[in-house]
Amino acid sequence: MSEKAFVRVCGLVAVALAATACTSTGAEPLDPGLAPRGTVQTTATPSRQDLSNKVSLTGTVTMNPVFGIVSPVAGQVRYLTVPEATGTPTKPTRFATVWLDGKPNNVEVPAGSTFGGRLVDDRATVTAGMPIASAKYAGYGIVAEINGEQAYQIADAAQGVVQAQIKNGPGPFACTLLGTIAALPAGTVPAPPPVQQPPADPPGGSNAPAPPAPPAPQEPREPETSSQPTGLRLVCTAPADVKLINGAAATLELVTATAQNALVVPVEAVAGGQGRGKVDVVGPDGAKETKDVELGLTDGKVVEIKSGLTGDETLAVPGPNLPPAEPDGRGGPETGSK
Repeated sequence: MSEKAFVRVCGLVAVALAATACTSTGAEPLDPGLAPRGTVQTTATPSRQDLSNKVSLTGTVTMNPVFGIVSPVAGQVRYLTVPEATGTPTKPTRFATVWLDGKPNNVEVPAGSTFGGRLVDDRATVTAGMPIASAKYAGYGIVAEINGEQAYQIADAAQGVVQAQIKNGPGPFACTLLGTIAALPAGTVPAPPPVQQPPADPPGGSNAPAPPAPPAPQEPREPETSSQPTGLRLVCTAPADVKLINGAAATLELVTATAQNALVVPVEAVAGGQGRGKVDVVGPDGAKETKDVELGLTDGKVVEIKSGLTGDETLAVPGPNLPPAEPDGRGGPETGSK
């Protein structure tokens, strides 16, 4: 083959290869790790389940813990004279009556506890649920200190039995709550009035020398049964067969609220909180529509939807991004022209 013919053949091969490359109909594949902006990658559907809110508190085994007793109704409290206990009472001790519409409502210290002190003045007007006396439990109890943020969260739950676990000890076991979680002021017990002895005729008649004058009466002091003020606390007692050691650490778990057969969605699908939120509902064509929902209980994994969804929707995960708040605190994006 001549040199010219060789160059011509090579040129035709190069042109053919170039033409094949330029006329290829296959498009370059997209990176499978990327997706067009706005594409929904993960979805979730609502479901139904029983839901409960639980709060864990750190407590300590305490000897003879002090707890508060509240007024059962709104009215005027009238205290009774409570003799100082000489032993652990085996029956309830009545210490006051709250009068409402001319009817008495007796208030008692439960059996196994002694009266600690009055928390309000005699004949004071009180409200229902207001602490009016302190009491001291005779024996071991578990005391958990509570902060103000937890007080309202567990106020309605502090009415029955909680679960307790002693660290490296017995548990879990049912721990029966005592009294109220409200902070208590100092409890006082009025001292008995001094006994007035009638003057007696001196022996030997009126001409006999008078006996020496009795010592001046001392200022009455509060009995040792008065109680010191406390902070917000929860007090509960363990079953009799549970061995407790004073000062041992414990954990208390309270169920603050429950919902049966609640409509729930993953927390990642919801934006917002404190009862109000937003979700992105994905339509058949993949488009998203943001809807307002009313929120209920949550266990940290799912959240209750009280209204706003029927349960048949498909939700985008994660949920919508809420607009940032304005510097003046009004919230929402800035609108209008400057």
